[in-house]
Amino acid sequence: MLRETGYAVTAISLLAVSVAHANQNQLELQQNPEYWATQLGNYQGNRFSELDQINRDNVSELRSVWQFSTGVLRGHEGGPLYVGDGRLYIHTPFPNKVFALDLEDEGRVVWSYEPDQDSRVIPVMCCDTVNRGLAYADGRLFLGQADNTLIALDAESGELLWDVSNGDHTVGETNTMSPLVVHDKVIVGISGGEYGIRGHMTAYNVETGEMVWRGYSTGPDDEVLIDPETTLMLGEPIGEADLGVSTWPEDEWERGGGAPWGWVTYDPDLDLIYYGTGNPGTWNPDQRTKDGEPADNKWAITVFARDPNDGSVKWVYQKVPFDEWDYDGVNENQLIDVEFEGEERKGLAIIDRTGFGFLLDRETGELLVAEKFAPETNWADSYDMETGRPNVNEDYSTFRQGVNVNTTDICPTAMGAKNMQPSAYSPRTGLIYAGINRICMNYEPYETEYVAGQPYVGATLTMMPAPTENGQMEGRMGSFIAWDPVAGETVWEVDERFAVWSGALATAGDLAFYGTLEGHVKAVDIENGEELWRFKTPSGIIGNVNTFMHEGKQYVAVLSGVGGWAGIGLAAGLEDPEEGLGAVGVFSALGDYTKLGGVLTVFALPD
Repeated sequence: MLRETGYAVTAISLLAVSVAHANQNQLELQQNPEYWATQLGNYQGNRFSELDQINRDNVSELRSVWQFSTGVLRGHEGGPLYVGDGRLYIHTPFPNKVFALDLEDEGRVVWSYEPDQDSRVIPVMCCDTVNRGLAYADGRLFLGQADNTLIALDAESGELLWDVSNGDHTVGETNTMSPLVVHDKVIVGISGGEYGIRGHMTAYNVETGEMVWRGYSTGPDDEVLIDPETTLMLGEPIGEADLGVSTWPEDEWERGGGAPWGWVTYDPDLDLIYYGTGNPGTWNPDQRTKDGEPADNKWAITVFARDPNDGSVKWVYQKVPFDEWDYDGVNENQLIDVEFEGEERKGLAIIDRTGFGFLLDRETGELLVAEKFAPETNWADSYDMETGRPNVNEDYSTFRQGVNVNTTDICPTAMGAKNMQPSAYSPRTGLIYAGINRICMNYEPYETEYVAGQPYVGATLTMMPAPTENGQMEGRMGSFIAWDPVAGETVWEVDERFAVWSGALATAGDLAFYGTLEGHVKAVDIENGEELWRFKTPSGIIGNVNTFMHEGKQYVAVLSGVGGWAGIGLAAGLEDPEEGLGAVGVFSALGDYTKLGGVLTVFALPD
């Protein structure tokens, strides 16, 4: 039963808003700081909470009030949703269970849902059987299952309302991302770039599950939903037609990857959604050349700004043309309003896989800032601000070194200097807070052949910790940073033993929260990174730290359960250092600090 709060959102707005105004329902939920109604906290992806009952002065007293075991042993990404009804809604990796838990009764299971899925989807899931979470609107929960089934559940009862197929796992298509509800549509992408799939973003009607539109990442303009006369690139019309075909050799665009498996953000004022696409199919760049020379392979590793009503593309920005390192471009696009060179701009900020922090104008796609946040980054020296292209360091070009040549000490690794772990933005400080991977790699491309449903990778990787200040390839493998997106510089940094793979949270209590692969959830001072509190959860954390308030009490909650790409050795029982695309070797010590097991831990201050 819904309870009254001290804020403006009413029970009527939660129950009686029609499905045709799902956007309005989500907006109203997001405007109430007591709720956490979407995985990224709001449409803008800020993961910031205005709650301050838990703050820098009392966080040391924070304690666990109850825990709940999900019964699943793979990596737990995403986090719990709270929409004011006294329940937490959580999910698991495959088999993608969904639980409604009674917040007032120590996590009593109100209802649960477990789909019947083909377990043969597990071997074609690239980097563990993870799922990034539920979406909610108008009394419905939406989940993209591993086998590409998008479902809608009744939030009150757990009843299945509809399901629809978004892909085919027999050809390597899978789902790991969290959907997003905008207007009367639920929007979801797809995974499978390592299997030579062709990425797409698709909108379905929230009431019926009927497909409304689909925009591909590669291919002809009419399938990507680009108009070269009106779609912008760096603030100007693209001009040339069908770049999604002509920048690929022969028919390689048909297996061109570009899977948008990360996060979607949305600007209600501009009425645009934003997301990034993944790697361009095979990791062997030689197989993606034209006449033996590098080709852009559009629109892989590209930020798309689309109209959510029909999918048409307003602008694009390709961060890494002709990718040679698997720098998937799926990281979240933080929508922030900034003052840039004396002018107010609608910004879009990215803490990117590449090791660069970007700031773009989210109306036009104009590139404003591109600076390194990971100083060891060496694949490119800088970005050309006129062309928007990286200035590649040819010593670390896997294409220039050649097929069957092992290019060594490339920074960052294919995991990126930041993977999918979502960052947080505080409007109080103007800073972005993010968990970082400090890992480098050796990369050897080889010729590979496309076979539907089989890996289409074409590279062997080994990984090692990033160099320390003295240049040695040893040291910490992660950090938590505060990044100034306008100045393009790191304000402070906290080192961690392993990569930081959890989603960050910033609050008005002058705190930033994050989790570690060993299983610690930590709170640090938002101004300087000083650690103020920590708690060891039962397993490593790759989920997101969320917060909400119920009946006047603020809670913090996190899913732990080691896995994902970083923890794939533990999650899948792998031992060969080169397995997990090189992750098993570099994280070989992780098993000394944590073990498998999905657990939700809920924290609060003592009464």
